[in-house]
Amino acid sequence: MVLCYPSTPKKLAMTVGCFVAGTALFAIGSHLSYVYIAPQQARIKARNDFVKERLRKKRSNG
Repeated sequence: MVLCYPSTPKKLAMTVGCFVAGTALFAIGSHLSYVYIAPQQARIKARNDFVKERLRKKRSNG
């Protein structure tokens, strides 16, 4: 059985670098997701309000 353990300082540095890069990508993705949530929620709310108002108008006219 072969262990995938960084046995040299160069391999350890590469492992740490890959971990940091992955963590950075995850953090960037989380940030972008958080930033774009508010506009999406506002768009959904506006659409729901439009549909509710339209249904009220149809119900009162019909």
